[in-house]
Amino acid sequence: MSARGSTLSREIRGGVTTFVAMSYIILLNPLILGASADITGARLTTEQLTTATALSAAVMTLLMGVVGKAPLAIAAGLGINGVVAFQMAPAMTWAQAFGLVVLEGVCIVLMAISGVRERIINAIPAPMKTAITVGIGLYIALVGLVSAGFVTRTPDSANSTVPVRMGLDGHLEGWPILVFCVGLLLMIVLVSRRTPGAVLISIVVATLLAIGLNTMFRIPEWGLVEPKVPDSVVGSPDFSLFGQVDLFGGFVTAGVITATVFLFTLVLSGFFDAMGTITSVCSEAKLTDNKGKVRGMGRILLVDGAGAVSGGATGSSPNTVFLESAAGVGEGARTGLSSVVTGLLFGAALLFTPLAAVVPAQAAAPALVVVGGMMVAQCRHIPWQDSDYTIPVFLTAAVIPFTYSITNGIGAGLIAFVLVKTFKGKWREAGWVMTLIAALFAVYFAVEPIEALLKG
Repeated sequence: MSARGSTLSREIRGGVTTFVAMSYIILLNPLILGASADITGARLTTEQLTTATALSAAVMTLLMGVVGKAPLAIAAGLGINGVVAFQMAPAMTWAQAFGLVVLEGVCIVLMAISGVRERIINAIPAPMKTAITVGIGLYIALVGLVSAGFVTRTPDSANSTVPVRMGLDGHLEGWPILVFCVGLLLMIVLVSRRTPGAVLISIVVATLLAIGLNTMFRIPEWGLVEPKVPDSVVGSPDFSLFGQVDLFGGFVTAGVITATVFLFTLVLSGFFDAMGTITSVCSEAKLTDNKGKVRGMGRILLVDGAGAVSGGATGSSPNTVFLESAAGVGEGARTGLSSVVTGLLFGAALLFTPLAAVVPAQAAAPALVVVGGMMVAQCRHIPWQDSDYTIPVFLTAAVIPFTYSITNGIGAGLIAFVLVKTFKGKWREAGWVMTLIAALFAVYFAVEPIEALLKG
């Protein structure tokens, strides 16, 4: 601690702050995974998902503190959990989807051990890394708006050229939307005032408002979770998802090519999602050398890769480093001790899983919008005046939310970047690593015609 300019009190305070800043994931991950059914129609319960989310976050954040020795907290990744819920689960069973998540983690761990992951991270230009963060921010903000019902899909039968709209028919109505708006406005105010625990406070206030309104008016439009007073605050964790993994069944149910594409998507998403976060948070904590490289990156990447394995084994979706770790760094955290504190708090949260079952989407969704806004703020670091980056950066940031896929945005941006460099006579600046990645993404985008060609 002294070598990194920290103290015991700073590490404890930083660990608590990080937990408070990201504890919303215990509420939001069940919201996202619970919104989809697998190929058999089975849905996961809030109790199962809350336990799985808290358990995996506790174990992996503790490991990051002890092994990674960095003030970085790990939990189920926003964005990548959407891939599992809305793209993979409808094509296979939940056990098979989580099996692919475990395989993803194994792939990432092997890349971390071999040093390939670190080499690729160092090869991607900083503006492109920032663009990924911005695109993910837009993506999770859109997920939040859709989850709350603030944005809805326009039915195809309307023959409208506008694919989405505000509310159900172009304007807002109903008590649930009021809860979302109140929660969002409160969160904006508290975050702007740098109030500790702003996200969690806003979710609690919005939930209490929802419970009060539901008690008075018996509102049926809440969605999957009805806000009502729980029978108990403390309850036994539901570990029924733990170990429910079918490693290779997805290749049978969804088909070899489809399952391979899913695995490829998970690896790419998991690979790149953590990249910008680790670099930016460690830079803020002054854990980088004079060339901007993170000290101990190998250990950090190893634990981050193991997070995906843990996410599949527990049933919480891939786990990755959280951007909210920066909140703890802002409170003075500089070592792995703060991560140990955060991990212990996630462990304690296992006993309070009944509370998560009363939080409606409208109360939790504002966190996605606000956190998304914070991530988009990173666009100030992008050199928009440099024509080598303008379009590749834009494609990365825009395609992610527009296609509901992090991988699509990364692929589109990197392909455009390599093309721009090549046709401007600067192909050496792109480098062979980036060129190889762009080629892999080209195969990813062309997988349907390639599959048709192979079958023909």
